[in-house]
Amino acid sequence: MIEVKDLTKFYQIGDMEVRALDGVSLKINDGEMVSIMGPSGSGKSTLMAILGCLDTPTSGMYWIDGEEVEKMNENQLANLRAHKIGFVFQQFNLLPRTDALENVMLPLVYDGMPSKERIERAKEALEIVGLADRMHHHPNQLSGGQQQRVAIARALVNQPSILLADEPTGNLDSKTGAEIIAIFQKLHRERHQTVVYVTHDAFTARHTERIIHLADGQVKSEEIVAQPLIAAVSAPRETDANKKETAMKQEAVV
Repeated sequence: MIEVKDLTKFYQIGDMEVRALDGVSLKINDGEMVSIMGPSGSGKSTLMAILGCLDTPTSGMYWIDGEEVEKMNENQLANLRAHKIGFVFQQFNLLPRTDALENVMLPLVYDGMPSKERIERAKEALEIVGLADRMHHHPNQLSGGQQQRVAIARALVNQPSILLADEPTGNLDSKTGAEIIAIFQKLHRERHQTVVYVTHDAFTARHTERIIHLADGQVKSEEIVAQPLIAAVSAPRETDANKKETAMKQEAVV
């Protein structure tokens, strides 16, 4: 479970104090799919960075599974980021000269996992996001949606209990974005994955179970989504080979 209480994050710019977060308190339970929604400048990306232990608050408390993050040393924080939290960002952040499999394996290399095991783990993660047939493609050989799938697989490869997604569909068209949302929903539904999804888009937010509305660095309201939208994914285009196979099956039945 994630819990933060009275989080603040202030920046000093010249003589001006900017309050990116100004007393944020919230809870996210294990297995929830929650969106943090707000306009640009609302503090949502700053909050995400703190939840992911990539930044520290000016003040306030933060607990993950009952452990106080502020009391952790650098090694404990690194271990937390490596094994309990998976990150997906708007920018795919893939290494251009390595294929999809190697990009997904990267966190396991840093973790010192044996080669055979990390290859199998990376293949499994790519299968989960539907890219088993693209594992040896480089980023420039993949579409934007496929690159984001690789990024999701990389976030999953260490089997984290929490997935943090910061505007993961922001660089994608609506159809491809729906496919990415569908992956998060599937992970949540089938693997009981905790997903925290940052977005500025109300339609995207309604694909989650709860919406936390952020503005001016504060939680303004929370909304339970009684019937979350199901991401609409277009059926794959029927190829000539598919049509021929279907026709042959129909003739066989006749």
